[in-house]
Amino acid sequence: MGDVVAVPERYGLGPIEVTAIAADAVEMVAPLTGSGYSVSGCSGGGGVSSQGRGGVGMSCEVGTVATINDVMSLEIVKIGDTVAVLRIEPAE
Repeated sequence: MGDVVAVPERYGLGPIEVTAIAADAVEMVAPLTGSGYSVSGCSGGGGVSSQGRGGVGMSCEVGTVATINDVMSLEIVKIGDTVAVLRIEPAE
């Protein structure tokens, strides 16, 4: 936990930080770099504070393929005891 994944600026998010890994879900936070935010497929929303800037928190279950800001696809591929495999790519 605490791992950080940088994503392209066009996704509207800063680096995504994994904050918790449970048996069936991964919790993450990220600062907002764009003017808005949308997520489908994971629970989450605005209101997270990240070094004084606006941000978002997300909780995604294993097997979930979420769409973030209509441009980024986030899939929770696998969850282990203390690790998770995420797949991040452009949304189709």
